[in-house]
Amino acid sequence: MNATEPTPSPGSDNTPVEPGAPDHAPAASTAPAKQARNPLHGVTLEAMVVGLADYFGWDDLGRQIPIRCFQIDPSVGSSLKFLRKTPWAREKVESLYLFMLRDQKRNAQD
Repeated sequence: MNATEPTPSPGSDNTPVEPGAPDHAPAASTAPAKQARNPLHGVTLEAMVVGLADYFGWDDLGRQIPIRCFQIDPSVGSSLKFLRKTPWAREKVESLYLFMLRDQKRNAQD
């Protein structure tokens, strides 16, 4: 190999790499596009619970999703602990959160 030939990148299949070529696969830059229209992308479970409690109040939230952490001595901490362990309850919270976002958007347009 002389000094003018491109050097292979470490760990590659010894295929020469063009000078100035990106070091990463192009698929990595398309990941954010997959989530572009997902309203839950980047929203933490804590933000969902706080938003729902602010919007509905704990009493109504406990009626909407009848789980003990929303009905008996509710708190964000106890709710997060339960929801992180219980996928079906988390799905209900995410669904109600999406409903709340749609309702807020509708009310803002009126």
